[in-house]
Amino acid sequence: MHSTYKSKGGLGRIFKAFRYSAQGLSAAIRHEAAFRQELFLALVLTPIAFWISRTVGELLLLLGTLVFVLVIELLNSAIEAIADAVTIEHHPLIGRAKDLGSAAVLLSLLFSAVVWLTVIGSIVLNRL
Repeated sequence: MHSTYKSKGGLGRIFKAFRYSAQGLSAAIRHEAAFRQELFLALVLTPIAFWISRTVGELLLLLGTLVFVLVIELLNSAIEAIADAVTIEHHPLIGRAKDLGSAAVLLSLLFSAVVWLTVIGSIVLNRL
């Protein structure tokens, strides 16, 4: 059985998917302070990544961690939006879902920081 809510295939589906994605990014920028902060951090760190990277692989690693943080934040925001649509009253499972999403963001930020510090440390050690 096929859901009536699922889109059809073809080129039109690709354009609709792109439009929905753009709407999602726009909503995150408008409504999610954490996403705006992490986006700002990514925008500041992106030129630095180009400047300090010694190889294309290193550049992709640094930029990849920034994108990773943004993706995890988008997923966390989606969880929070669905949870708030269900109820804004305290519910232990909804609270747990929000905490798990927040923990995922924290782990992505820590991973990104470790990668950046490792690359920067390697550059500093190579110059000594």
